[in-house]
Amino acid sequence: MKKASGAEQQPPLFRRVYEHMHNRMERGEWKAHDKLPSIRLLAEELKVHRLTVFKAYRELAEDGKVYVKDKSGYYVSPGSSTAGEAAEGAAVSSYMLANPMSDIQRMPATYQFSQALIDPGLLPNLFLSDYVKKVFDLYPKVMGTYSSVQGDEELRGTLSRHFREQHRLQLSPCELLITSGAQQAINLIAGIMLGPMDAVLVERPTYSVAMDIFRRLGARLMPVEITPEGYDLQQVEELMRRHRPRMFYMNPTHHNPTGYTVPARQRKLLVELAERYRCLIVEDDPFRDMYFAEEPPPPFFAYDTEGWVIYISSFSKYVAPGLRICAVGCRYPFMEQLITAKSLADNGTPILNQKIFLHYYTSPRLQQHLVKLRIALQVHKEIVEEELAATGWEWTPPQGGLNLWVKLPEPISVDVLFARCMEQSISFVPGGILDPLGEMKSWLRLSYSFASEGVLREGIRRLAAVAREM
Repeated sequence: MKKASGAEQQPPLFRRVYEHMHNRMERGEWKAHDKLPSIRLLAEELKVHRLTVFKAYRELAEDGKVYVKDKSGYYVSPGSSTAGEAAEGAAVSSYMLANPMSDIQRMPATYQFSQALIDPGLLPNLFLSDYVKKVFDLYPKVMGTYSSVQGDEELRGTLSRHFREQHRLQLSPCELLITSGAQQAINLIAGIMLGPMDAVLVERPTYSVAMDIFRRLGARLMPVEITPEGYDLQQVEELMRRHRPRMFYMNPTHHNPTGYTVPARQRKLLVELAERYRCLIVEDDPFRDMYFAEEPPPPFFAYDTEGWVIYISSFSKYVAPGLRICAVGCRYPFMEQLITAKSLADNGTPILNQKIFLHYYTSPRLQQHLVKLRIALQVHKEIVEEELAATGWEWTPPQGGLNLWVKLPEPISVDVLFARCMEQSISFVPGGILDPLGEMKSWLRLSYSFASEGVLREGIRRLAAVAREM
C-alpha cells in the first residue's frame, strides 16, 4: 500500500479556513451580528484562492455559524461565539508528524556538529553526582511523591529571586511554571494559542522544532528577517497590522542558529507593538548565560507591563541536560491555562529532577564553573573559525551561544554537501530546514559545543576538504 504523504493527510484547505474562522468566533474576536471580512479581503489575508474562502463561508452558513445579507456580506450568527460549541463533522487535523532536526541528530556521526549541546566533558559531572547524594539525604522521601503540577515551590522561589537579581525580571513564584525542557513549554503554549490558519510570526531562520509544532496545529508561519542589528520593525508592524498574528515566537539572545542578539533599543519598542496589536511574544531564552564578552541586554519580559510576553528560560543546554529543567514565566490569567495544559501533559515535572537542579544550580561551585564554560565555548568557536578562515565561507562571529551560521559559495549545494559529509561520518544542520520558507540552501549550522577540541578541529578540516572536492 502506498504511504500517504503529509499533504494527503491534511484536511482540505477550505475546511482549515472554516476551522480558522470558527476558532476566531469562539475566541470572541467576532461577536454575534458582527460583519465578517469579505471573500476578497479574507483570501488576501490567508493567501488562498477566493473560491476556497467562498466554500468555507458556504459551509459556515450551512452549519448556522454565519448568515448572509443580500448585497452586504456575511455576519456572525447568534451563539457562534460560545466556547466549546463544535461544528457537526468538523475537520480534525491529522498532519503527519515531522521533526527533521531529530532525524538528523539521530544519525550516528563521529564528527557531530548538528547537536547544540555542551560536550559532556565540559560539565562538572562528579560535582553533580555529589549533589544527587545530597538530595537523597535532604529529602529521603523524594522518590515516593509527585511534584505539584506548577513545579516545586522551593525551586520556583529560588528562580524568582534569581531572575529578579540577575535579569531584572519581576516574577513571583506563582508566575513561574516548571516544564520538562523548553520544547515542552513551546508545545504547551502553542496548544493553548493556536488553531488552524492562525498566523504566527517566526524569525527567519529559526528553531525547526518550533516550526514543526506550529505547523502540526495548522498555523501559518510569517517570517521575520533577523540580522546582526535585530529586526526590521517596520516589517514587524506591517505583519502585525495585516495578519493579526496570535504570537511572535522568538529567540532574541544568541539566536539559534545565527548567534545574533537583538539590541536593547528594539526590545522595548517590540513589546509596545505586541501590546498595540495584541500579539503574544514568546521569548525562548536558552543561551543567555553563554556569552563571550559583554552580558546581553535584559530579556523582553523586563519591558513588559501588560502581560504580552511569555518568558522561557531553559537550563537544559548547559547545566544538566539529563534533568530537563525549564522555567516559564508569565502573568495571570494565562498562567492558569498553562497549568491546566501541563496537568494534561504529564501532571508535573519529576520532583527528583527539580530538587537535584535546585541545589546544583544555586551552588557557588556551579556559578564559578559557568565562567570556565564560557571560556571553553569561546575557544571552541575560535577553533572552527580558524579552520574555516581559508575557505571563503561567510559568517558573522557570534558573541555567545553554541552555533556558527555559515554561508557557502553559490556553486556548493548544502544538501549535496550534507549527503557526502554523512558518508564521512560528519554531521551538521542544513539551513533549509531552519528556514520557514525552506529556501536557505546555501547556509548551514555548525554547533561547536558538543565535540571535544581535538575532534572539533579534525572534523571541521574534513568538512572543508569534502567541500573543496565538490
